[in-house]
Amino acid sequence: MSSIEIIGGKQLKGELKIQGSKNAALPVIAATILNKGISKLKNCPRILDVFHMVKILEELGCKTSWEENTLIVDSSKADVTCVSEDFVRKMRSSILFLGAILGRFHEVTIAYPGGCSIGKRPIDYHLNAIKKMNVTEEFLQEDGSMIHCYSDRIIGTDIFLEFPSVGATQNIILTAVLATGVTRIYNAAREPEITEVCSYLIGAGARIRGLGTAYLEIEGVKQLQDVEFYLSPDRIVAGTYMAAVAAVKGDVLFTHTPVRHLDSTLHILQKVGCRIDVNSDQVRVRNFQRPLPVAVLNTKPYPGFPTDMQSQLMTVLTLAEGKSTILEEIFESRYQNVEDLTKMGARIQLQKDTNAAEITGVAQLHGAVVRAHDLRGGAALVIAGLAAEGTTIVHDATYIERGYEDICRDFLALGGDIRYCSENRLDS
Repeated sequence: MSSIEIIGGKQLKGELKIQGSKNAALPVIAATILNKGISKLKNCPRILDVFHMVKILEELGCKTSWEENTLIVDSSKADVTCVSEDFVRKMRSSILFLGAILGRFHEVTIAYPGGCSIGKRPIDYHLNAIKKMNVTEEFLQEDGSMIHCYSDRIIGTDIFLEFPSVGATQNIILTAVLATGVTRIYNAAREPEITEVCSYLIGAGARIRGLGTAYLEIEGVKQLQDVEFYLSPDRIVAGTYMAAVAAVKGDVLFTHTPVRHLDSTLHILQKVGCRIDVNSDQVRVRNFQRPLPVAVLNTKPYPGFPTDMQSQLMTVLTLAEGKSTILEEIFESRYQNVEDLTKMGARIQLQKDTNAAEITGVAQLHGAVVRAHDLRGGAALVIAGLAAEGTTIVHDATYIERGYEDICRDFLALGGDIRYCSENRLDS
């Protein structure tokens, strides 16, 4: 696996365009299975998770090609209903093929998903929901690691989600698009990526109402049609780079940003002392002082503060002038980077009974050899390295490549001293 070497202490200045959205691209890529034709996905990020999803499409019989950042999928010849265990274990988002394949073929065999180790993230919400749509579920191995779902006719129904799970909401939508009748989802997730996959499907001929709300209504159609779709810019990548300005200091203009999806992140960045100027799809972030503490920062489902931004803000708060508390209310294992931040001089105490992190800010972090344990935690360690005194090595940077096209390229463009390097060379 690759590593990233960072020499800290350089302020960030300049202009940066935000890449296409990972969390929008993945469900839309799965949804292309439902269209027995061609889908063109523009502004698609060229990241590891997308490449894994494309490999699964090809395994299912689809043809794919790239034209710069446009992914072209021809799913007319897709004829495979089983997703191999190797691909599914690599990333959790592969579970979205459950609903997409089931929706098209009325049968699917798929393994339990893998991905970042940020929590248990069971798929009970997904399975319990689709079983209400006249779908039978079987476990094919004694350990329950392979799931087989099938139906002679998928029938729309009313589904009440106990928790507004993003993945479950997406899988219900994908199962329901070609179903018989109407499916109504109550307490649906409201994340922008839900609206994104719905918008793609509507462009292909699906009938979906209630976009952006906790109530979605999907009226089944007989077939979809060819479609071109432009993916939104990535709100988490934008938030990550903005958090870096808060921690490292500087003045950066971010272009092609999803401004209306950044409210909670921009609010917190203002609380830590950043000056934020918004103009159309551009956000200018400035900070030339030590960050301010945040009394309590809670992660919540959208439109609350995203769990995918928690690790990055933790890095910012380790440098704040005072005490802060983070309450992680989505994934129980989001604190895996705490030990590595502590190696860099951060003062963080975890309260396991409340899943809270109590942070006492320090004036300076120092370089260290650390290791990424997940995608966002890895990005947070890169931010820490940029802010630290001396040299930081982040091992297992492949995690970061799952969601960022080229984090070194982007920070280099803003004046950071950062590069990819070989783990073997560093360990020798």
